[in-house]
Amino acid sequence: MKLPYTHVDAFTGQRFGGNPAGVCMLPGDWLPDEVMQQIASENNLSETAFIVQKGNWFGLRWFTPAVEIDLCGHATVAAAHVLFTETQYGLHEISFSTLSGDVSVSRSSGRLVLDFPSRPPKPMVGTEAFAEVLGCTPAETLSSRDYLLVYNSEEEVRELKPDFKAMLGWDCLGVIVTAPGDDPEVDFVSRFFAPRAGVDEDPVTGSAHCSLIPYWGERLEKVNMRAHQISPRGGELFCRNAGDRVKIGGYAVTYLRGEIEID
Repeated sequence: MKLPYTHVDAFTGQRFGGNPAGVCMLPGDWLPDEVMQQIASENNLSETAFIVQKGNWFGLRWFTPAVEIDLCGHATVAAAHVLFTETQYGLHEISFSTLSGDVSVSRSSGRLVLDFPSRPPKPMVGTEAFAEVLGCTPAETLSSRDYLLVYNSEEEVRELKPDFKAMLGWDCLGVIVTAPGDDPEVDFVSRFFAPRAGVDEDPVTGSAHCSLIPYWGERLEKVNMRAHQISPRGGELFCRNAGDRVKIGGYAVTYLRGEIEID
């Protein structure tokens, strides 16, 4: 069996930036879970997206090299990019059925815009372990699906050197660290660590912004915000706080087209 495969850099307008994702179009139904996990492990990207299409219905699942996850922003952008540019899909918006319910991606001013559930973080107590593992004490500690650690400056976030092995024992999928942006045009910056999912540092994390957007929207009293993820590859996100939903916009570029051959 040969599967169409596309490698897309998401949340960037430049190849070799943003977050790379693999996108596999499946012929009619899901492959066995273990096969999809093996493909994602072999690709060794932070996520591989698998799409099943039945008419105008699209199913979407995401796998890291280690586990299936419930929500992924950059691989959803990548999946929509493939459908809009590599297939004959001509509508303005695509809706995907996922483990987190229905999510959609629309095209607006050259960007792809995710419509995702909002996940406002709640305060949590205790900073000693965070300071020890990350090397700097956060100013605030909150949690949703992930831990959200707020720092006072972009420099503090850039200089963090996490102990990823120690993070494996933490009760969360990932750890978001964030601070106000130094650039006056950037409202906030972030990094994302997910060693339990097989990704020590994710280059750009759309799903983390499901918590970042409501947090910074309330703190800054803003609806529309611009965000940078300051990983080595870097990424740019255009954010909107829409109540129980968040809108996350960005660009995407194709890097590679090919086929995956499996038994």
